[in-house]
Amino acid sequence: MEKRWVVVAWMILAIIHMPPAAVLMAPELSTRLYGVEPHGTIATLITHRGALFLTVMASCLFAAFDPASRRLGTISAGISVVGFLLIYLQAGLPDGPLRTVALVDSAALVPLAFVVWAAWRPATTAP
Repeated sequence: MEKRWVVVAWMILAIIHMPPAAVLMAPELSTRLYGVEPHGTIATLITHRGALFLTVMASCLFAAFDPASRRLGTISAGISVVGFLLIYLQAGLPDGPLRTVALVDSAALVPLAFVVWAAWRPATTAP
């Protein structure tokens, strides 16, 4: 049963990273997600950010089905989620689209904590 919940938690983390990853394929999403027009220097960085989120999403999907990759997946997803929340806090908790991102990342802390626990706990041996 626990194995099923681990897969579900990884899938939730992958889904959370899907919208920002989609900006890579559809830069116009940057306006809706972040309030950034899909052209110019900042848009180029946001689109590249989509590629990085695609990497995080892929690591979560891989970790869902490959236990050997789960520790690295926790690092990838953890840096993404916790890193943004710390940056958002340092920025003074701004309103607007970033608040939505912060709320989603705050919700992601629950499945993230579960997969971190499952991946890093000491291995148990059968008697």
